[in-house]
Amino acid sequence: MKQDEGYIDVEGGRVWYRSVGPDTGGGTPLLCLHGGPGFTHYYLEPLEALADRRQVIFYDQLGCGRSDRPGDLSLWTVDRFVGELARVRAALGLDRLHLFGSSWGGMLAMQYTLDRRPALDSLILCGSPASMIRWVSDCDELLAAEPEEVRRVIREHEAAGFTACPEYQSAILGFYRQHVCRLSPWPAGLERSFAEAGYDVYNTMNGPSEFTVSGTLKTWDIMDRLSEITVPALLVGGRYDECTPGHMAEMHRRIAGSQLATIEDASHLCFAEQPETFNALANEFLAERD
Repeated sequence: MKQDEGYIDVEGGRVWYRSVGPDTGGGTPLLCLHGGPGFTHYYLEPLEALADRRQVIFYDQLGCGRSDRPGDLSLWTVDRFVGELARVRAALGLDRLHLFGSSWGGMLAMQYTLDRRPALDSLILCGSPASMIRWVSDCDELLAAEPEEVRRVIREHEAAGFTACPEYQSAILGFYRQHVCRLSPWPAGLERSFAEAGYDVYNTMNGPSEFTVSGTLKTWDIMDRLSEITVPALLVGGRYDECTPGHMAEMHRRIAGSQLATIEDASHLCFAEQPETFNALANEFLAERD
């Protein structure tokens, strides 16, 4: 297995990347975009299993993980992250490319596809919403299933701005265990992503939690533009995903020729929760487009 890592200059600083793949040959490379925003590549490490057939590339977006953390809040815009993705692709010479996005990573992949009209072999969108307005509405419904005491703690702490408080963090954990990652214990890569996340990026663009979006992404919505995406696309999510099966089905209807898969007994991190099922889906989809 061949491995490479290094830094790439982008607007605002340097981003760190890592590439894993076969010693020789292999299919079209797969570039993986992590979620958050600001959540690091570590939780995507299960995708290294796909590197027996092709180069699989990860990078920490600016502001988190092993990349620079410039501390300039004006950098945390969708447009700058689109430009960063284009720069990473150019620097690595990825003329042919499959693009994988998890959560925000898929939002970034879709925005890049719509804004830049790049040549892509395919898109895999994993638990990635096309509308944060719908995401929040769906999450409100999922949160309603939590105990009243949990919802009260969340409401009161958010209203007071005390979201760093241990009581709030404890209250939101139940939602995360239901709808983000259902494994117990959580994978080390997920724990490391929480530890090395760029919370200024996350708080600026998203907000205090997965289900409370108060940042600049609050009104982000490309649902009505999905018909413009002509790249072969696989939409995949977990049965209990916070990006609900209904949301993914609506996206599937709007992206002509797309494929849709819902993985049972899984949630937002379905590729980590049910790796054999996910990897079989991904390998088949990618191989058909190589």
